[in-house]
Amino acid sequence: MIHTSMLPDVVIPDGVSITDFALRRADAMADQPAIIDGPSGRTVTFAELKSGIQLLAGGLAARGFGPGSTLALMAPNIPEYAFFFHAVAYAGGTVTTINPTYTAGEIRHQLQDSNATMLVTISMFLDTARDAIEGTAVTELSTIDPVDGVPSMFDLLTSEPLTEQVPISGDDVVVLPYSSGTTGRSKGVMLTHNNLTANIAQTEHALLVEEGDIALAVLPFFHIYGMQVLMNGLLANGVTIVTMPRFDLPQALSLIQDRKISWVFAVPPIVLALAKHPIVDDYDTSSIKIIFSGAAPLSAELGEECAERLECAVVQGYGMTELSPVSHASKGHENRPGSSGVTISNTECRIVDLEGNDLGIDEDGELWIRGPQVMKGYLNNQEATDETIDADGWLHTGDVAHFDAEGFIYVVDRIKELIKYKGFQVPPAELEGLLLTHPAVVDAAVIGIADDEAGELPKAFVTLAPGAEATGEEIQAFIAGQVASYKQIRLIEFIDEVPKSASGKILRRELRNRG
Repeated sequence: MIHTSMLPDVVIPDGVSITDFALRRADAMADQPAIIDGPSGRTVTFAELKSGIQLLAGGLAARGFGPGSTLALMAPNIPEYAFFFHAVAYAGGTVTTINPTYTAGEIRHQLQDSNATMLVTISMFLDTARDAIEGTAVTELSTIDPVDGVPSMFDLLTSEPLTEQVPISGDDVVVLPYSSGTTGRSKGVMLTHNNLTANIAQTEHALLVEEGDIALAVLPFFHIYGMQVLMNGLLANGVTIVTMPRFDLPQALSLIQDRKISWVFAVPPIVLALAKHPIVDDYDTSSIKIIFSGAAPLSAELGEECAERLECAVVQGYGMTELSPVSHASKGHENRPGSSGVTISNTECRIVDLEGNDLGIDEDGELWIRGPQVMKGYLNNQEATDETIDADGWLHTGDVAHFDAEGFIYVVDRIKELIKYKGFQVPPAELEGLLLTHPAVVDAAVIGIADDEAGELPKAFVTLAPGAEATGEEIQAFIAGQVASYKQIRLIEFIDEVPKSASGKILRRELRNRG
Protein backbone atom coordinates (compact mmCIF):
# COMPACT_ATOMS: atom_id res chain seq x y z
CA MET A 1 0.00 0.00 0.00
CA ILE A 2 1.75 3.13 -1.23
CA HIS A 3 0.67 6.44 0.26
CA THR A 4 1.08 9.41 -2.09
CA SER A 5 0.72 13.11 -1.44
CA MET A 6 -2.61 14.90 -1.39
CA LEU A 7 -0.67 18.00 -2.49
CA PRO A 8 -0.10 18.81 -6.17
CA ASP A 9 3.07 17.57 -7.82
CA VAL A 10 5.72 20.21 -8.48
CA VAL A 11 8.37 20.58 -11.16
CA ILE A 12 11.62 19.19 -9.78
CA PRO A 13 14.69 21.19 -10.88
CA ASP A 14 17.36 19.12 -12.63
CA GLY A 15 20.97 20.15 -12.79
CA VAL A 16 20.38 23.50 -11.04
CA SER A 17 22.91 24.30 -8.34
CA ILE A 18 21.60 24.88 -4.83
CA THR A 19 23.17 28.35 -4.93
CA ASP A 20 21.42 29.42 -8.12
CA PHE A 21 18.19 28.04 -6.69
CA ALA A 22 18.59 29.73 -3.31
CA LEU A 23 19.39 33.05 -5.02
CA ARG A 24 16.62 32.78 -7.62
CA ARG A 25 14.92 35.93 -6.26
CA ALA A 26 18.08 37.85 -5.36
CA ASP A 27 18.00 40.20 -8.36
CA ALA A 28 14.30 41.01 -7.97
CA MET A 29 14.76 41.64 -4.23
CA ALA A 30 18.23 43.21 -4.45
CA ASP A 31 17.69 45.92 -1.83
CA GLN A 32 15.66 43.82 0.59
CA PRO A 33 17.27 42.36 3.73
CA ALA A 34 18.26 38.72 3.19
CA ILE A 35 19.99 38.00 6.51
CA ILE A 36 20.06 40.07 9.68
CA ASP A 37 22.48 39.20 12.48
CA GLY A 38 20.11 39.22 15.45
CA PRO A 39 22.48 40.29 18.25
CA SER A 40 24.16 43.14 16.32
CA GLY A 41 21.51 44.14 13.79
CA ARG A 42 24.04 43.89 10.95
CA THR A 43 22.06 43.51 7.72
CA VAL A 44 22.97 41.82 4.43
CA THR A 45 20.74 42.56 1.44
CA PHE A 46 20.03 40.00 -1.27
CA ALA A 47 22.34 41.92 -3.65
CA GLU A 48 25.14 41.95 -1.07
CA LEU A 49 24.64 38.25 -0.40
CA LYS A 50 24.91 37.36 -4.09
CA SER A 51 27.95 39.54 -4.77
CA GLY A 52 29.66 38.35 -1.57
CA ILE A 53 29.15 34.71 -2.49
CA GLN A 54 30.60 35.30 -5.95
CA LEU A 55 33.60 37.17 -4.54
CA LEU A 56 34.31 34.50 -1.94
CA ALA A 57 33.88 31.76 -4.55
CA GLY A 58 36.48 33.55 -6.66
CA GLY A 59 38.88 33.53 -3.74
CA LEU A 60 38.39 29.80 -3.23
CA ALA A 61 38.85 29.07 -6.93
CA ALA A 62 42.06 31.12 -6.98
CA ARG A 63 43.44 28.77 -4.32
CA GLY A 64 42.66 25.75 -6.47
CA PHE A 65 39.46 24.84 -4.67
CA GLY A 66 36.78 23.41 -6.94
CA PRO A 67 35.10 20.17 -8.05
CA GLY A 68 36.39 17.29 -5.94
CA SER A 69 37.43 19.60 -3.08
CA THR A 70 35.80 19.63 0.38
CA LEU A 71 35.72 22.54 2.83
CA ALA A 72 34.72 22.03 6.46
CA LEU A 73 32.63 24.82 7.97
CA MET A 74 32.41 25.08 11.75
CA ALA A 75 30.56 28.20 12.89
CA PRO A 76 27.42 29.39 14.64
CA ASN A 77 24.49 31.01 12.87
CA ILE A 78 25.90 34.25 11.50
CA PRO A 79 25.42 35.81 8.04
CA GLU A 80 28.87 34.63 6.93
CA TYR A 81 27.69 31.03 7.22
CA ALA A 82 25.54 31.47 4.11
CA PHE A 83 28.41 33.21 2.29
CA PHE A 84 30.80 30.30 2.83
CA PHE A 85 28.24 27.54 2.28
CA HIS A 86 27.21 28.93 -1.08
CA ALA A 87 30.67 30.08 -2.15
CA VAL A 88 31.78 26.45 -1.85
CA ALA A 89 28.79 25.27 -3.87
CA TYR A 90 29.26 28.03 -6.46
CA ALA A 91 32.91 27.02 -6.88
CA GLY A 92 31.76 23.45 -7.58
CA GLY A 93 33.01 21.98 -4.31
CA THR A 94 31.52 20.19 -1.33
CA VAL A 95 30.97 21.59 2.16
CA THR A 96 30.88 19.45 5.27
CA THR A 97 29.14 21.20 8.15
CA ILE A 98 30.56 20.62 11.63
CA ASN A 99 28.88 21.02 15.01
CA PRO A 100 31.01 23.62 16.86
CA THR A 101 30.38 21.90 20.18
CA TYR A 102 32.14 18.73 19.04
CA THR A 103 35.35 17.66 20.70
CA ALA A 104 38.60 17.75 18.74
CA GLY A 105 38.37 13.97 18.31
CA GLU A 106 34.86 14.13 16.88
CA ILE A 107 35.87 16.92 14.52
CA ARG A 108 38.95 14.98 13.43
CA HIS A 109 36.81 11.95 12.55
CA GLN A 110 34.62 14.12 10.31
CA LEU A 111 37.59 15.84 8.69
CA GLN A 112 39.27 12.52 7.95
CA ASP A 113 36.13 10.82 6.70
CA SER A 114 35.14 13.73 4.44
CA ASN A 115 38.75 14.29 3.27
CA ALA A 116 38.39 18.03 3.85
CA THR A 117 41.40 20.12 2.86
CA MET A 118 40.20 23.45 4.29
CA LEU A 119 38.59 24.28 7.64
CA VAL A 120 36.82 27.58 8.27
CA THR A 121 35.76 28.51 11.80
CA ILE A 122 35.56 31.51 14.15
CA SER A 123 38.11 32.65 16.72
CA MET A 124 36.12 31.14 19.60
CA PHE A 125 36.72 27.63 18.27
CA LEU A 126 40.23 28.15 16.89
CA ASP A 127 42.11 26.20 19.59
CA THR A 128 39.84 23.17 19.20
CA ALA A 129 40.17 23.41 15.41
CA ARG A 130 43.97 23.45 15.64
CA ASP A 131 43.91 20.27 17.69
CA ALA A 132 41.38 18.65 15.38
CA ILE A 133 43.29 19.08 12.11
CA GLU A 134 46.26 17.03 13.31
CA GLY A 135 46.45 13.88 11.24
CA THR A 136 43.97 15.11 8.63
CA ALA A 137 44.25 16.37 5.05
CA VAL A 138 43.48 19.95 6.12
CA THR A 139 46.22 22.24 4.83
CA GLU A 140 44.50 25.57 5.38
CA LEU A 141 42.80 26.69 8.60
CA SER A 142 41.14 30.09 8.51
CA THR A 143 38.71 32.13 10.54
CA ILE A 144 35.73 34.25 9.61
CA ASP A 145 36.66 36.98 12.11
CA PRO A 146 40.26 38.24 11.89
CA VAL A 147 42.86 36.72 14.24
CA ASP A 148 46.50 37.82 14.26
CA GLY A 149 48.66 35.34 12.40
CA VAL A 150 45.75 33.30 11.03
CA PRO A 151 44.33 33.51 7.49
CA SER A 152 40.82 34.93 7.52
CA MET A 153 37.79 35.30 5.30
CA PHE A 154 39.10 38.69 4.17
CA ASP A 155 42.15 37.09 2.56
CA LEU A 156 39.76 35.28 0.23
CA LEU A 157 38.07 38.48 -0.90
CA THR A 158 40.99 39.85 -2.91
CA SER A 159 40.54 37.75 -6.07
CA GLU A 160 38.28 38.28 -9.05
CA PRO A 161 34.72 37.10 -8.36
CA LEU A 162 33.16 34.10 -10.03
CA THR A 163 30.21 35.48 -11.93
CA GLU A 164 28.78 32.11 -12.96
CA GLN A 165 28.29 28.80 -11.25
CA VAL A 166 31.14 26.36 -11.91
CA PRO A 167 29.53 23.64 -14.06
CA ILE A 168 28.05 20.86 -11.96
CA SER A 169 25.96 17.76 -12.41
CA GLY A 170 22.79 17.62 -10.37
CA ASP A 171 24.07 14.33 -8.96
CA ASP A 172 27.23 15.97 -7.59
CA VAL A 173 27.48 15.89 -3.80
CA VAL A 174 27.31 19.47 -2.53
CA VAL A 175 27.01 18.96 1.22
CA LEU A 176 28.09 16.32 3.71
CA PRO A 177 26.24 16.81 6.98
CA TYR A 178 27.00 14.10 9.50
CA SER A 179 24.30 12.16 11.28
CA SER A 180 24.04 12.97 14.97
CA GLY A 181 26.00 9.96 16.12
CA THR A 182 23.74 9.49 19.17
CA THR A 183 23.48 5.79 18.31
CA GLY A 184 27.04 5.22 17.11
CA ARG A 185 29.85 6.78 15.05
CA SER A 186 28.53 9.58 12.86
CA LYS A 187 28.19 8.98 9.13
CA GLY A 188 28.53 11.44 6.26
CA VAL A 189 25.24 11.88 4.42
CA MET A 190 25.85 12.55 0.71
CA LEU A 191 23.34 15.15 -0.46
CA THR A 192 23.42 16.38 -4.03
CA HIS A 193 22.43 19.63 -5.69
CA ASN A 194 19.34 17.83 -6.99
CA ASN A 195 18.45 16.57 -3.49
CA LEU A 196 18.55 20.05 -2.00
CA THR A 197 16.78 21.92 -4.80
CA ALA A 198 14.14 19.19 -5.10
CA ASN A 199 13.27 19.30 -1.43
CA ILE A 200 12.84 23.07 -1.38
CA ALA A 201 10.58 22.80 -4.43
CA GLN A 202 8.64 19.95 -2.83
CA THR A 203 7.62 22.08 0.17
CA GLU A 204 5.98 24.74 -2.03
CA HIS A 205 2.43 23.67 -1.12
CA ALA A 206 3.18 22.94 2.54
CA LEU A 207 5.47 25.60 3.98
CA LEU A 208 3.48 28.59 2.81
CA VAL A 209 6.07 31.27 3.48
CA GLU A 210 5.74 34.49 1.51
CA GLU A 211 7.99 37.30 0.34
CA GLY A 212 8.13 39.82 3.13
CA ASP A 213 7.91 37.25 5.91
CA ILE A 214 10.58 37.49 8.61
CA ALA A 215 11.80 34.28 10.21
CA LEU A 216 13.84 33.59 13.32
CA ALA A 217 16.80 31.32 12.55
CA VAL A 218 18.19 29.95 15.79
CA LEU A 219 18.29 26.30 14.75
CA PRO A 220 21.90 25.57 13.75
CA PHE A 221 22.80 25.85 10.08
CA PHE A 222 25.21 22.93 10.46
CA HIS A 223 22.15 20.71 11.04
CA ILE A 224 20.02 19.80 8.03
CA TYR A 225 16.87 21.43 9.45
CA GLY A 226 18.55 24.81 9.88
CA MET A 227 20.59 24.44 6.70
CA GLN A 228 17.77 23.57 4.34
CA VAL A 229 14.43 24.63 5.79
CA LEU A 230 15.77 27.90 7.17
CA MET A 231 18.88 29.09 5.37
CA ASN A 232 18.36 27.75 1.85
CA GLY A 233 14.60 27.37 1.75
CA LEU A 234 13.81 30.79 3.19
CA LEU A 235 16.32 32.59 0.97
CA ALA A 236 14.87 30.83 -2.08
CA ASN A 237 11.43 32.15 -1.16
CA GLY A 238 12.44 35.73 -0.47
CA VAL A 239 12.10 35.57 3.31
CA THR A 240 14.30 37.67 5.60
CA ILE A 241 16.27 35.54 8.07
CA VAL A 242 17.16 36.85 11.53
CA THR A 243 20.00 34.73 12.89
CA MET A 244 20.91 33.83 16.46
CA PRO A 245 24.19 32.05 17.25
CA ARG A 246 22.51 30.08 20.06
CA PHE A 247 19.11 29.93 21.70
CA ASP A 248 18.59 32.46 24.47
CA LEU A 249 14.92 32.92 25.41
CA PRO A 250 15.01 36.62 26.40
CA GLN A 251 17.02 37.50 23.29
CA ALA A 252 14.71 35.45 21.08
CA LEU A 253 11.66 37.17 22.54
CA SER A 254 13.27 40.59 22.05
CA LEU A 255 13.95 39.80 18.40
CA ILE A 256 10.42 38.52 17.90
CA GLN A 257 9.08 41.75 19.36
CA ASP A 258 11.47 44.21 17.70
CA ARG A 259 11.83 42.54 14.29
CA LYS A 260 8.15 41.55 14.02
CA ILE A 261 9.03 37.90 13.43
CA SER A 262 6.24 36.08 11.58
CA TRP A 263 7.70 32.55 11.44
CA VAL A 264 9.48 30.78 14.28
CA PHE A 265 11.16 27.52 13.33
CA ALA A 266 11.64 25.50 16.47
CA VAL A 267 12.36 22.19 18.13
CA PRO A 268 10.24 20.88 21.02
CA PRO A 269 12.43 22.38 23.78
CA ILE A 270 11.87 25.85 22.29
CA VAL A 271 8.12 25.22 22.02
CA LEU A 272 8.22 24.09 25.64
CA ALA A 273 9.87 27.36 26.72
CA LEU A 274 7.36 29.45 24.76
CA ALA A 275 4.47 27.51 26.27
CA LYS A 276 5.55 27.52 29.90
CA HIS A 277 8.15 30.17 30.79
CA PRO A 278 6.66 33.16 32.63
CA ILE A 279 9.00 35.66 30.91
CA VAL A 280 7.10 35.19 27.62
CA ASP A 281 4.29 37.38 28.97
CA ASP A 282 6.67 40.35 29.15
CA TYR A 283 7.05 40.55 25.36
CA ASP A 284 4.85 41.31 22.36
CA THR A 285 4.66 38.12 20.29
CA SER A 286 1.60 39.11 18.26
CA SER A 287 3.56 39.19 14.98
CA ILE A 288 4.03 35.40 15.02
CA LYS A 289 1.84 33.64 12.46
CA ILE A 290 3.28 30.14 12.69
CA ILE A 291 5.58 28.19 14.95
CA PHE A 292 6.89 25.22 12.97
CA SER A 293 8.41 22.43 15.06
CA GLY A 294 10.59 19.62 13.80
CA ALA A 295 13.59 17.34 14.54
CA ALA A 296 11.75 15.46 17.31
CA PRO A 297 8.11 14.58 18.11
CA LEU A 298 5.98 17.38 19.57
CA SER A 299 3.09 16.18 21.70
CA ALA A 300 -0.41 17.34 20.82
CA GLU A 301 -0.88 18.69 24.33
CA LEU A 302 2.25 20.84 24.30
CA GLY A 303 1.53 22.15 20.82
CA GLU A 304 -1.99 23.19 21.79
CA GLU A 305 -0.78 24.81 25.01
CA CYS A 306 1.75 26.92 23.10
CA ALA A 307 -0.76 27.84 20.37
CA GLU A 308 -3.31 28.97 22.93
CA ARG A 309 -0.81 31.06 24.84
CA LEU A 310 0.70 32.82 21.81
CA GLU A 311 -2.50 32.87 19.75
CA CYS A 312 -0.79 31.50 16.65
CA ALA A 313 -0.64 28.25 14.73
CA VAL A 314 1.76 25.63 16.10
CA VAL A 315 2.41 22.93 13.52
CA GLN A 316 5.06 20.33 12.91
CA GLY A 317 6.77 18.40 10.19
CA TYR A 318 8.86 15.28 9.83
CA GLY A 319 12.14 14.62 8.14
CA MET A 320 15.68 13.40 8.56
CA THR A 321 19.12 14.29 7.28
CA GLU A 322 18.93 11.47 4.74
CA LEU A 323 15.78 13.10 3.26
CA SER A 324 17.27 16.57 2.65
CA PRO A 325 15.31 16.74 5.11
CA VAL A 326 11.52 17.07 4.65
CA SER A 327 9.05 14.31 3.76
CA HIS A 328 6.01 15.49 5.73
CA ALA A 329 4.73 18.87 6.87
CA SER A 330 1.58 20.55 8.04
CA LYS A 331 0.01 22.57 5.26
CA GLY A 332 0.35 26.23 6.14
CA HIS A 333 -1.71 27.03 9.25
CA GLU A 334 -3.61 23.74 9.16
CA ASN A 335 -2.90 21.81 12.31
CA ARG A 336 -3.86 18.30 13.30
CA PRO A 337 -2.73 17.99 16.95
CA GLY A 338 -0.03 15.36 17.33
CA SER A 339 0.38 14.90 13.59
CA SER A 340 3.46 15.71 11.55
CA GLY A 341 1.26 16.81 8.67
CA VAL A 342 0.83 15.30 5.25
CA THR A 343 3.18 13.80 2.69
CA ILE A 344 4.81 16.58 0.67
CA SER A 345 4.69 16.75 -3.13
CA ASN A 346 6.38 14.11 -5.29
CA THR A 347 6.88 11.72 -2.36
CA GLU A 348 5.73 8.14 -1.77
CA CYS A 349 5.43 6.36 1.58
CA ARG A 350 4.75 2.92 2.97
CA ILE A 351 4.07 1.66 6.49
CA VAL A 352 5.40 -1.87 6.95
CA ASP A 353 5.74 -4.48 9.67
CA LEU A 354 8.98 -6.16 10.70
CA GLU A 355 8.65 -8.66 7.83
CA GLY A 356 8.17 -5.90 5.25
CA ASN A 357 4.42 -6.44 4.81
CA ASP A 358 2.33 -3.32 4.17
CA LEU A 359 0.00 -2.21 6.94
CA GLY A 360 -3.29 -0.37 6.73
CA ILE A 361 -4.72 2.89 8.00
CA ASP A 362 -4.10 3.59 11.72
CA GLU A 363 -1.68 0.65 12.00
CA ASP A 364 1.78 1.37 13.43
CA GLY A 365 4.80 0.19 11.46
CA GLU A 366 8.11 1.38 10.07
CA LEU A 367 7.88 4.35 7.72
CA TRP A 368 9.52 3.90 4.32
CA ILE A 369 9.96 6.85 1.93
CA ARG A 370 10.83 7.23 -1.73
CA GLY A 371 11.35 10.46 -3.66
CA PRO A 372 13.89 12.86 -5.18
CA GLN A 373 14.95 14.04 -1.71
CA VAL A 374 16.43 10.65 -0.73
CA MET A 375 20.19 10.93 -0.19
CA LYS A 376 22.77 9.52 -2.56
CA GLY A 377 24.09 7.37 0.29
CA TYR A 378 26.51 7.35 3.21
CA LEU A 379 30.05 8.41 2.40
CA ASN A 380 32.58 5.57 2.51
CA ASN A 381 29.95 3.22 3.94
CA GLN A 382 28.19 1.11 1.33
CA GLU A 383 27.05 -1.39 3.95
CA ALA A 384 25.13 1.25 5.91
CA THR A 385 23.74 2.65 2.65
CA ASP A 386 22.41 -0.76 1.61
CA GLU A 387 20.86 -1.25 5.05
CA THR A 388 19.00 2.06 4.73
CA ILE A 389 17.98 2.23 1.04
CA ASP A 390 16.67 -0.95 -0.57
CA ALA A 391 16.94 -2.04 -4.19
CA ASP A 392 13.64 -0.35 -5.06
CA GLY A 393 14.75 3.02 -3.73
CA TRP A 394 12.79 2.93 -0.47
CA LEU A 395 14.56 4.60 2.44
CA HIS A 396 13.85 2.73 5.68
CA THR A 397 13.54 5.50 8.26
CA GLY A 398 13.68 3.43 11.44
CA ASP A 399 10.72 5.43 12.72
CA VAL A 400 7.37 3.97 13.81
CA ALA A 401 4.37 5.78 12.35
CA HIS A 402 0.84 5.45 10.99
CA PHE A 403 -1.44 7.34 8.62
CA ASP A 404 -5.02 8.24 9.42
CA ALA A 405 -7.82 8.02 6.87
CA GLU A 406 -7.24 11.60 5.71
CA GLY A 407 -3.56 11.18 4.97
CA PHE A 408 -2.09 12.75 8.10
CA ILE A 409 0.92 10.98 9.55
CA TYR A 410 1.62 10.35 13.23
CA VAL A 411 5.21 9.50 14.12
CA VAL A 412 5.20 7.37 17.27
CA ASP A 413 8.89 6.85 18.00
CA ARG A 414 12.16 5.38 16.81
CA ILE A 415 12.15 1.59 16.42
CA LYS A 416 15.39 1.37 18.39
CA GLU A 417 14.01 3.56 21.18
CA LEU A 418 10.80 1.63 21.80
CA ILE A 419 10.77 0.17 25.29
CA LYS A 420 9.90 -3.53 25.43
CA TYR A 421 7.89 -4.10 28.61
CA LYS A 422 6.68 -7.70 29.06
CA GLY A 423 6.36 -8.08 25.30
CA PHE A 424 4.52 -4.78 24.82
CA GLN A 425 6.03 -1.85 22.94
CA VAL A 426 6.09 1.41 24.89
CA PRO A 427 6.89 4.60 22.91
CA PRO A 428 8.95 7.04 25.03
CA ALA A 429 7.73 10.08 23.10
CA GLU A 430 4.13 9.43 24.12
CA LEU A 431 5.01 9.34 27.81
CA GLU A 432 7.25 12.39 27.47
CA GLY A 433 4.39 14.33 25.93
CA LEU A 434 2.08 13.41 28.80
CA LEU A 435 4.70 14.26 31.43
CA LEU A 436 5.00 17.75 30.00
CA THR A 437 1.30 18.35 30.68
CA HIS A 438 1.90 18.05 34.43
CA PRO A 439 1.93 21.60 35.84
CA ALA A 440 5.10 21.01 37.87
CA VAL A 441 7.13 19.51 34.99
CA VAL A 442 9.14 21.65 32.57
CA ASP A 443 11.04 18.87 30.81
CA ALA A 444 11.18 15.09 30.74
CA ALA A 445 12.73 12.10 29.02
CA VAL A 446 11.88 8.40 29.18
CA ILE A 447 14.14 5.41 28.53
CA GLY A 448 14.03 1.66 29.12
CA ILE A 449 15.98 0.17 32.02
CA ALA A 450 16.94 -3.51 31.82
CA ASP A 451 14.92 -5.76 34.10
CA ASP A 452 15.11 -9.55 34.45
CA GLU A 453 11.37 -10.02 34.81
CA ALA A 454 9.89 -7.39 32.49
CA GLY A 455 12.68 -7.06 29.94
CA GLU A 456 12.72 -3.29 30.29
CA LEU A 457 11.10 -0.86 32.72
CA PRO A 458 10.02 2.62 31.56
CA LYS A 459 12.03 5.15 33.56
CA ALA A 460 11.36 8.90 33.50
CA PHE A 461 13.92 11.62 34.04
CA VAL A 462 12.02 14.71 35.13
CA THR A 463 12.95 18.38 35.53
CA LEU A 464 10.63 20.38 37.75
CA ALA A 465 9.71 24.02 37.26
CA PRO A 466 11.53 26.48 39.55
CA GLY A 467 9.79 26.46 42.92
CA ALA A 468 7.49 23.58 41.98
CA GLU A 469 7.14 20.50 44.13
CA ALA A 470 6.02 17.02 43.16
CA THR A 471 6.90 13.53 44.29
CA GLY A 472 7.70 10.63 42.03
CA GLU A 473 4.57 8.87 43.25
CA GLU A 474 2.40 11.86 42.33
CA ILE A 475 3.80 11.99 38.81
CA GLN A 476 3.46 8.23 38.36
CA ALA A 477 -0.17 8.43 39.42
CA PHE A 478 -0.72 11.34 37.02
CA ILE A 479 0.52 9.23 34.09
CA ALA A 480 -1.17 6.02 35.25
CA GLY A 481 -4.58 7.62 34.85
CA GLN A 482 -3.96 8.33 31.16
CA VAL A 483 -2.29 5.21 29.71
CA ALA A 484 -2.65 1.44 29.58
CA SER A 485 -1.08 -0.45 32.46
CA TYR A 486 1.91 -1.64 30.43
CA LYS A 487 2.82 1.97 29.54
CA GLN A 488 2.99 3.18 33.12
CA ILE A 489 6.22 4.73 34.37
CA ARG A 490 7.91 2.36 36.80
CA LEU A 491 10.88 4.51 37.88
CA ILE A 492 11.45 8.27 38.22
CA GLU A 493 14.61 10.30 38.71
CA PHE A 494 14.59 14.07 39.12
CA ILE A 495 17.40 15.88 37.25
CA ASP A 496 18.36 19.53 36.74
CA GLU A 497 18.37 19.34 32.95
CA VAL A 498 17.50 16.77 30.29
CA PRO A 499 20.56 16.34 28.02
CA LYS A 500 19.87 17.24 24.39
CA SER A 501 21.79 17.56 21.15
CA ALA A 502 22.07 20.91 19.35
CA SER A 503 19.12 19.91 17.17
CA GLY A 504 16.90 19.34 20.21
CA LYS A 505 16.97 15.55 20.33
CA ILE A 506 17.13 13.87 23.72
CA LEU A 507 20.51 12.24 24.28
CA ARG A 508 19.16 8.96 25.60
CA ARG A 509 22.59 7.38 25.63
CA GLU A 510 23.70 9.84 28.32
CA LEU A 511 20.63 8.98 30.35
CA ARG A 512 21.29 5.26 29.98
CA ASN A 513 24.81 5.82 31.26
CA ARG A 514 23.30 7.29 34.42
CA GLY A 515 21.36 4.05 34.92
